[in-house]
Amino acid sequence: MAEPQSTINYCIQMLQAIMDDSTIPRNIRRVADDTRKVLIDESKGLGLRAATAISMIDEISNDPNMPVHARTRIWELVSQLETVPLD
Repeated sequence: MAEPQSTINYCIQMLQAIMDDSTIPRNIRRVADDTRKVLIDESKGLGLRAATAISMIDEISNDPNMPVHARTRIWELVSQLETVPLD
């Protein structure tokens, strides 16, 4: 199993890729940016950051305007975050 911090870093990179993709609607990119900020915030524990990020991403995962390739990235992101222990 990967170390939780490396998993968080990988998820931050995935969120950055979503934010940089101009084919993804602006509202989804905004949530990706907000989620990235949550994951970067070191004042909270890794588990809390991961759980908060999952909650935020879950809200946009069913957006009908999301392209299929973005939905696949979102699902992969959630899968990665679910491996982070809740402390």
